[in-house]
Amino acid sequence: MALKKYLSCKNILPNCFKPKDPSSGPKVHASKQSPSRRLSLSDISHHGSPLSLSDLSNSLISVHIFTLKELEVITHKFSMSNYLGEGGFGPVYKGFIDDKLRPDLKAQAVAVKVLDLDGTQGHREWLAEVIFLGQLKHPHLVNLVGYCYEEEHRLLVYEYMARGNLEDQLFKRYGPPLPWLTRLKIAVGTSKGLAFLHEEEKPVIYRDFKTSNILLDLAYNAKVSDFGLATDGPEGEETHVTTCVMGTEGYAAPEYITTGHLTTMSDVFSFGVVLLELLTGRRSVDKSRPGREKNLVQWARPLLKDPYKLDGIMDPRLEGQYSTEGARKAAALAYQCLSSHPKSRPTMSNVVKALEPLFDLTDIPTGPFVYIVPTQAYNEPIVQKIEEKEEKQCDEIKIEKNGGEKEEKMEKSRVPRQKGRRRRRQVKPSRSRAVYSDTDLYKTLGSSLYSPKHQR
Repeated sequence: MALKKYLSCKNILPNCFKPKDPSSGPKVHASKQSPSRRLSLSDISHHGSPLSLSDLSNSLISVHIFTLKELEVITHKFSMSNYLGEGGFGPVYKGFIDDKLRPDLKAQAVAVKVLDLDGTQGHREWLAEVIFLGQLKHPHLVNLVGYCYEEEHRLLVYEYMARGNLEDQLFKRYGPPLPWLTRLKIAVGTSKGLAFLHEEEKPVIYRDFKTSNILLDLAYNAKVSDFGLATDGPEGEETHVTTCVMGTEGYAAPEYITTGHLTTMSDVFSFGVVLLELLTGRRSVDKSRPGREKNLVQWARPLLKDPYKLDGIMDPRLEGQYSTEGARKAAALAYQCLSSHPKSRPTMSNVVKALEPLFDLTDIPTGPFVYIVPTQAYNEPIVQKIEEKEEKQCDEIKIEKNGGEKEEKMEKSRVPRQKGRRRRRQVKPSRSRAVYSDTDLYKTLGSSLYSPKHQR
């Protein structure tokens, strides 16, 4: 691992790296743009006139330009009580925009990301986020509300995602694990986001797809975030773009690491790693594990095509509560995505087509209960239906049990009681527990709870 968590080819391609002087960062030549043409990173030069906020804003869709003072107000001067976390870009704070801030801006919770000038990213990454997320809108891409560009200050304002990132949700130590159908919903959502980027007239290669860059809302809708390392894909007869090797260890495609050649298939490999993490509940790289198990792909990929070995690598916290056929098909898809040969990998559109039918599989066994928080659209009716079902099952068991107890008492009355043996007190089983399994919610609502069909 060459940098903090990032791979680097600094010693291989030194011309890729420039001093991080914000005032001398990339400039935008607005004159090159036509109204119908999407602004891209290829239009950015290190020479020319300073960045014009008005010129840049003309290319952006529903993106607001905030002042630093406004962002201090909505975050209470970047109070530590509003601190959400920190990444390579810098610290992130929660804020709230009320109706009084601007008449054309709805009241909403937001996440404000502040560029750390001493961090691993700089002005180019900030500009990449503004250019891509300011022009590309999709249900599975995080929404950029606005940005701030004042002197050395660079800030980004996003919609607030209440459940944080997938990394924290998937690998948390305490609390219930993510159920099977929720994991499937996340995989489908993110695959749609990547497919949208790859199918643009001017393709976008995300380049840093990983669990920490996948954000989740209250209903576990997944959105791809953090476009700082995204870049424009090859156009016309070009087969690839050559860039500095940047990304996160354990997620980057092997051909990209060795050659610097980047294609949309590089994103497909990274998606395969995340899909493997969702199946196994293991991190892509875990130094605490023994030998070959440290690298998830090296350890798990040879086992994905063997149905007898697949059960052994599935996340044990799922306790068998998943579709066997769905897991087998998802594992076969991950195996394809993780091929060392880019041409053998499926496109992201084909990944979406392979994953969506898995919602319709119903071979999920009934077992230990796992609590699932219902969305606002489904509250009491779901709970009521499941409770009625549980009570009916309890009544049937009770009738059967009472009949069995009568026969047992008659048998015991015929057998003489032995001396010196104390009779153990029987503990009556408690009534149905007030938590609901992923299976029960799925049977009650069907796949519509997890993935609205034909959503792109």
